[in-house]
Amino acid sequence: MITHIRVSALLFSLMAFLVGSVRAAEDTTLLKDLTAVIMLLGLPCDQVISATRQAESDHVATCRNGIRYRVFLNPEGRVVAQKQ
Repeated sequence: MITHIRVSALLFSLMAFLVGSVRAAEDTTLLKDLTAVIMLLGLPCDQVISATRQAESDHVATCRNGIRYRVFLNPEGRVVAQKQ
């Protein structure tokens, strides 16, 4: 019985670690994507260091240089970045 509890606790801990790792990988990918979008739009941003989701396809990105942009899709379906 004790062994069963230990195995269950180990599996639960492993699952929690893996879920956290997947979420961190998704966050890293989002930050890189937002950096690329802002740079492709010709705006100054060397690296996005944090992002807050406002809605589907709508984020507020903070660059390492301190500038914040709202990155979203406009009604025509084009990506827009507005300085905040």
